Amino acid sequence: MTNLPLALRLAARELRSGVRGFRIFLACLALGVAAIAAAGSTAEAFRQGLASQAREILGGDLSFSVENRDFTDKERAAFEKLGVTTYAAGARAMAQAPGGDRRLVSLRGVDSRFPLAGAVKLDGAPNLAAALADRDGLPGAAVDPALLDRLHLKIGDRFEAGAMNLVVRARLLSEPDGLSRGFSIAPRVLVRGDVLERSGLLAPGGLSGRTVRIGLPAGQDPRATGKAFQAAFPDSHLEVRDRLDSAPGARRLIDQLEYFLGFIGLASLVAGGLGVAGAVSAYLSAREPAIAVLKALGAESGLIRNLHLIQIGVLALLGVAIGLVIGAAAPLILGQMAGANLPIPALFKVYPWPLAKAGLFGFLAATAFSLIPLARARSTPPSALFRRTPKAHFPLGPEAIGAVVAGAGLAALAVVTAPSPLAAAIMIAGVAIAFGLLSALGRIAARGAGRARRLTRGPGKLGLANLAGPNSAAKTASPAIGLGVALLSWVVLIQSALLAQVSDVAPRTAPAMVFTEIPADRAAAFDAAVADVIGPLHEDVYLRMPFATGRIIRLKGRPVDTKSIRASQRWAFDNDIGLSLFAREPAKAGLVSGRWWRADSAAPPQVAINVEIAHAADLKVGDTITVLVLGREIEARIAVLRKVDFGGFGPNFALIFNPATLEGADLRSVAIVRLDRAQEATLTRELGQDFPGVNVISVREQLDAAAALFDRLALAVRGAAAVAGLAGILVLAGAIAAGARARAREAATLKVLGATRAQILLAYVIEYGAVGLIAGSAGVLFGVAAAWPVVVKIFEARWSIDWSGILVLLTGATGLASVGGLIAASLALSQRPAPVLRGD
Repeated sequence: MTNLPLALRLAARELRSGVRGFRIFLACLALGVAAIAAAGSTAEAFRQGLASQAREILGGDLSFSVENRDFTDKERAAFEKLGVTTYAAGARAMAQAPGGDRRLVSLRGVDSRFPLAGAVKLDGAPNLAAALADRDGLPGAAVDPALLDRLHLKIGDRFEAGAMNLVVRARLLSEPDGLSRGFSIAPRVLVRGDVLERSGLLAPGGLSGRTVRIGLPAGQDPRATGKAFQAAFPDSHLEVRDRLDSAPGARRLIDQLEYFLGFIGLASLVAGGLGVAGAVSAYLSAREPAIAVLKALGAESGLIRNLHLIQIGVLALLGVAIGLVIGAAAPLILGQMAGANLPIPALFKVYPWPLAKAGLFGFLAATAFSLIPLARARSTPPSALFRRTPKAHFPLGPEAIGAVVAGAGLAALAVVTAPSPLAAAIMIAGVAIAFGLLSALGRIAARGAGRARRLTRGPGKLGLANLAGPNSAAKTASPAIGLGVALLSWVVLIQSALLAQVSDVAPRTAPAMVFTEIPADRAAAFDAAVADVIGPLHEDVYLRMPFATGRIIRLKGRPVDTKSIRASQRWAFDNDIGLSLFAREPAKAGLVSGRWWRADSAAPPQVAINVEIAHAADLKVGDTITVLVLGREIEARIAVLRKVDFGGFGPNFALIFNPATLEGADLRSVAIVRLDRAQEATLTRELGQDFPGVNVISVREQLDAAAALFDRLALAVRGAAAVAGLAGILVLAGAIAAGARARAREAATLKVLGATRAQILLAYVIEYGAVGLIAGSAGVLFGVAAAWPVVVKIFEARWSIDWSGILVLLTGATGLASVGGLIAASLALSQRPAPVLRGD
């Protein structure tokens, strides 16, 4: 501490010369900090946007929903006591234009109070009441523009939706509560609630739902009110939402996207850490004469450390500040560019916490990677500095402790601030392991080059000799280049595998069409209509099954406690789920354990349950579950655990009961079929005449839409992952800059000894190209190892490798490294030999 004033004066003098020698240091630090800050600031903008419009997104302060039934009079009376209410009902039906075109639509019936919050945006009508009013005996409808385009309709045209005759009175641009209702597989049509009630689409046994939205008096807690209402009606099984969590799906997506993009930024910061360390090493190497003189004059090691630590601290502050400015500005620019086209509301401004977190990441990274070369300079004796002997090994001391603490803090901060600490810990550990292995690989490659040079001649031998030397780029740049390629290949492989699943595998394994709302008394006639189009029916191309929905309300006789169930499977216990009846074991039952009941069995209720759901709730064969179906509570014994392929062609129900369970129930059916595009168009048209009430869902269209959406999202993620690749390029540039003086001396010596310019250029290209190829190949292997469990275990998709993408990454890594070699050679050859050799 007694040397601190002197260290401050000396550091101030050194800093007067500017940032020369620290440009790579600043770039590497700013890049990682900017990526983390931009991810956090963008996510916070979306969170604040959701919070600011929470009431509009939900459509009120509180909502209650039920499936396949109406609210009871008692429930409605209780709702009215809470505050102002608005009721809405939803169902699906086939819309048909006068020209015969048909399309599945999502119908929504609303009352005169809708919406309680926000506004419906229309084109073609002054307000919603005018758009939905009756004219000339026909009710009006506000229609999604996508449906108008598909059915070639315009405002004023008539069309059918189920049993309803409607008139297009307005284009439905947006609904205030659209985000809270999630993704819809069909275009939206808005009608009056009484019109939808008369259509018969809300009758029990169909796929329908009802929701009441409530505006509470000022100052009333919506969450407490919702819990109190549920406690007062425990047997109603109402799904409750409040404005404090108006769009949980969007919020989870924002959290995961922030974590993913922030992790890429952190990986870029770690990869750029080598650039930080290299820049500090190069600067201290250039300062060796001054350090030697100071030590010879009696300067203590602490003064040397403090002098340069102050400089590095000031420059780290500058690098972090640059990164924070870029990271804070990026979301503002995104907001200006996107305007009102964002699917989620956002408030773009500067948010302190994401910037503070990114700044802390930057300072910890700068500390962890700067102290290592600083410790070497501090511990090197003056004689070694004058004589340019090899650098000392990293000594144990305060710098070592500081580097370890900073590295641990970097990992801890990443884990603590992540939405899933376990996933964050796994990913951080993976990056650390990959970084260590890539560093070891660089050293192994250097040793291998030393042995291989004996087998070559000319520029090849010279290039391999450089690769094996003490300043080899294999040691300095391989980890950063490899980590960047690993992240890029990870993203590319996951994207290509999932896109192949959607565009190739799923169309071959999933049904092309799904039919719902098939009346029980016309099931045989429906089968005959399908057979007329596709030919003889068998289980490989056609399957029709009874269908109902129900909710699991008790496990082993005890009420369901969703908190005790694995989060990934809670969907099966806090929502109504699809179920069916089978007498015999189906062809693709996926039986895991247990035994299917006999076809003629009239035994008590038995059920086959998805094995993943069973394991999540700690259920086994022989246990009982109670399911609320069609207003009845049915307790059934688990007879079979089965693996369900929800995306395949088969009985994809979470629950399958024996027929005696719902004996006498007049259940509608669903059917799935495989057919080509021409048959699909023919069947859709034919069913419109004899089965207008049957809903037709084109799986092929949904897959095409999903593929397009996924491709656009993947493009953005690839762009973010390219930041890590840029960090690797910066480290390579830093390695070139750090060795510029040595390379110039080497090139000068080779010129004097008779080497041609072409030979020197080729030698450098071989050296750096080998680094890119080795690091790129290792990065691809790490990317494959990291992508496989995500694709196979998490998404449960079929594994495939995008060889063209891998080839592009390898070619890019090798090519960029080779260009780096040409730049290094050009810089070295640009200087005349005599001044270089005399100066040395």
